[in-house]
Amino acid sequence: MKKQKTKGLSYGCISGISFCVIMAAWCIATYGGFVSDIFMPSPTAVWESIVEMAKDGSLWEHCFVSTKRVMIGWFWSAIAALPIGMLMARSKKFSAVFQPVIEFARYLPVVALVPLTLLYLGIDENQKYVIIFLGTFFQLVLMICDTVSGIEKNMINAARTLGANKLQVYTEVIFPAALPGLMDDFRLTIGWAWTYLVVAEMVAASAGLGYIILKSQRFLATDVIFAGLIMIGLIGLVTDFLLRLLTKVIVPWHERLGD
Repeated sequence: MKKQKTKGLSYGCISGISFCVIMAAWCIATYGGFVSDIFMPSPTAVWESIVEMAKDGSLWEHCFVSTKRVMIGWFWSAIAALPIGMLMARSKKFSAVFQPVIEFARYLPVVALVPLTLLYLGIDENQKYVIIFLGTFFQLVLMICDTVSGIEKNMINAARTLGANKLQVYTEVIFPAALPGLMDDFRLTIGWAWTYLVVAEMVAASAGLGYIILKSQRFLATDVIFAGLIMIGLIGLVTDFLLRLLTKVIVPWHERLGD
């Protein structure tokens, strides 16, 4: 018990020191005049921008809009990728049909697909959901396929011996056994979804954190750019924490590597 507490304390101390070092370097570079405000604003300037946007309510609006876009785009990506990835892992014929296409599509830069999504879907919210969907779907399918492929065949053979049909094998054996790994896959890809936010809000957006970052770029308002980036990072950390917590609730037997 003491060993676990010491380990947790050491991890917390190291994390705190790392954060303090980064903040100290930022303060020295900006307050010391080593870097121009155009290239790197001071922590005070960034904080004032965040407070100003929070007071007029625009910060919460942008955070809500961006979070909604990321969550919806990623959610449909996960819903679509889960059955395809599981079937690819268990069926060679299904994999032969879909894997080459997915392997090809995952190398396509999402930013290059923005003109096509605008042409097909217009400038409404669906276009932004699709951009985030495309940024996570293909990688997530392959990750799910790899996770499900790692399940021991003895478990599946035992279920079949006991009379389980194909649906029961998937729902009562494969899915529960793969769930810890699937939760890790979901947690990683939701982080990727946030990285595609700026791409999704690049064109025809009137709100969102990516929108204010791109808008501020035109006026060299780097303090607002930093504020937007920090908010994206913070919201991303919150979503990551919530998924970690959800993993502990759903699959409490799951042990992370390195524990």
